[in-house]
Amino acid sequence: MDARLLETLVCPLCKGPLDYDKGAQELICKGDKLAFPIRDDIPIMWVEDARSLQTPAS
Repeated sequence: MDARLLETLVCPLCKGPLDYDKGAQELICKGDKLAFPIRDDIPIMWVEDARSLQTPAS
């Protein structure tokens, strides 16, 4: 993943910063608790494709 690209990308919902999880190949928004996938070095920034990091209620 290009470091310059990572510096410019923000969460499409809150416009907040994203953390790069190299192992999972995801960009993480801690504010919205979403993980955006990276496929073939291309970040997929659609909310519909993001994985929720919220834990299900018991």
